[in-house]
Amino acid sequence: MTKREDGKETKRKLLDAACEVFAQKGFRDAKVAEICQEAGANVAAVNYYFRDKENLYRESWLHSLRHFMERDPTESNAGTPQQRLRDYIYNMIQNFTGEDKMQRFSRLYQMEMVNPTGLIQDTWREQLDSRRQRLHAIIRDIIGTQADELSLRLCELTIISQCRVFVTLKRNDLEYMLGQPLTPEVIQRIADHIAEFSLAGVMAAGGAGSNDRK
Repeated sequence: MTKREDGKETKRKLLDAACEVFAQKGFRDAKVAEICQEAGANVAAVNYYFRDKENLYRESWLHSLRHFMERDPTESNAGTPQQRLRDYIYNMIQNFTGEDKMQRFSRLYQMEMVNPTGLIQDTWREQLDSRRQRLHAIIRDIIGTQADELSLRLCELTIISQCRVFVTLKRNDLEYMLGQPLTPEVIQRIADHIAEFSLAGVMAAGGAGSNDRK
């Protein structure tokens, strides 16, 4: 392995370790020395690649968020707006109920909600902007041009809020509430349920009635 490849591997290990430690302890309680021990690196490597703990936190969030968003297959404009919304919602539910690195991102998100740092707000918004724009376009195609901007954004807020609850619930708590394991079939049914509510609400907001719900 070349020196450059060694450097990339060290940086990746630091980011993976930082994601895990920050997800477990939050920004304030996490120690750089603990992250370095987890990564098998030294503090000098953190200073070299990230400068300080604050920037390491931002970069670890971005690292986890990019992995999270890599699973987003909803960029296609194929299908009706109603089907595109269903696909969008299914993808969010699948990500928010995922395991391994998806769960790590969920825990990072929860930690930031409980103990906000203000360090990742701009990064979060920049990375989600294109995804939000796609959702806005889908809603606009359903709701029609007669609806104002606030109506569109209220529809977005309602849809996202229904899905975001799955980030705040532990998997075993969610399974307890559902009364059954979180199988792929159950995830699909959750997504279908939220999509039905969302489509009805969006069309009502736009005065579109109940036609074309396919």
